[in-house]
Amino acid sequence: MMAAPSSLRCAAAMGLLAALAGCATAPGSNLNNSAGRPTIYQDVASASPTTAGVGVESQDVVSMTDRMMRDILATPAISGRSVAPRIIIDSEYFSNDSSSRINKNTITDRLRVELTRASAGRLVFVARHYGDMASREREAKRNGDSDGGTIRQTKAKAGGDFRLGGRITSMDAMKKGTGAVSRYHLITFELIDLEQETIAWSGSYEFKKEAQDDILYR
Repeated sequence: MMAAPSSLRCAAAMGLLAALAGCATAPGSNLNNSAGRPTIYQDVASASPTTAGVGVESQDVVSMTDRMMRDILATPAISGRSVAPRIIIDSEYFSNDSSSRINKNTITDRLRVELTRASAGRLVFVARHYGDMASREREAKRNGDSDGGTIRQTKAKAGGDFRLGGRITSMDAMKKGTGAVSRYHLITFELIDLEQETIAWSGSYEFKKEAQDDILYR
């Protein structure tokens, strides 16, 4: 007895679904159908081959802070003193007036860390960005909530001799119709004498980049 046409069509459809299911990638298989790609570590001192834009990037931060560090250490008025000067390096007076989106702490933190390491005691760094931390601990010691620790107590916290100031500026150009973007950056660094309000040291870093389409920075 022959099967009804509707039954044959139903059986054929079920067979097709089964075949398609068999072609699907099973969990744990070696096939990679994901749209992304594995994470790749890159050299922070080199430009990215796939996401390079016209903004301030990791290789710029590394290059500029290394150059400023060497210049400061080579300045006798700063690092050649008989008594190590106290320096404040943070982002409070380091402004971003450019069209690039950048966390200023990335620049000032790296500069401070590299200077601390390389100066080997020739410079003393005042942690003004941790001022609240020190104030709370000093208050606890003096109120008797904690003992005096193993380091001497001082009447006041350390004052600074020099403090970092600076500015990030830029100039942009864009060619209509092609998407070509060009950006020039000038980053200035200055150490200010905190008594006389004079500039004891000044340095700058500049670069210009061009790209067909700019990268979105976060």
